[in-house]
Amino acid sequence: MKILKRILLGIAIIIAIPLLLALFVKKDYALEREIIVERPVSEVFEHIRHLENQDQFSKWGSMDPDMKQSYRGVPGTPGSVSAWDSEDKNVGKGEQEIIAVVENERIDYELRFIEPFESTSSAYFITEEVSDNQTLVRWGFNGKMNYPMNLMMLFMNFESMIGDDLEQGLENLKNLLEQN
Repeated sequence: MKILKRILLGIAIIIAIPLLLALFVKKDYALEREIIVERPVSEVFEHIRHLENQDQFSKWGSMDPDMKQSYRGVPGTPGSVSAWDSEDKNVGKGEQEIIAVVENERIDYELRFIEPFESTSSAYFITEEVSDNQTLVRWGFNGKMNYPMNLMMLFMNFESMIGDDLEQGLENLKNLLEQN
């Protein structure tokens, strides 16, 4: 009986330690990347405001060529939604909705991930005129991992993981718009 109690106590401790640790791990994350595109702000903004165009430059849009996509709402306006469904676990299933648009300045999105796990995050694009033919584009992403899933923040480098994808997407956007 003493051995069983010690085994159960050991299991309880093994379970309790990560759960206690998770109480002290941050739950929020935020990152942003930027690039200068050699095009007027109105041209850059008009391109990125349409969810359908994101597949041309976003790394995530090109990860699964067999991904099912659908769009609803008035393109480029609040309420416009892009939905995706993929068998690829790195892509999963979810949707992105435009929440707010400030013409030639900012677009805010809500990202709703359904599979492989449920979560909601926010993303945005900010455009700023640098000169008549140069636009600074900022692409940001932020969210929250609830307890106890926030423990993964100790083992996952969101800054690198998502940041690298944002950088690649911005480079793709720059190359795409500067070719035309």
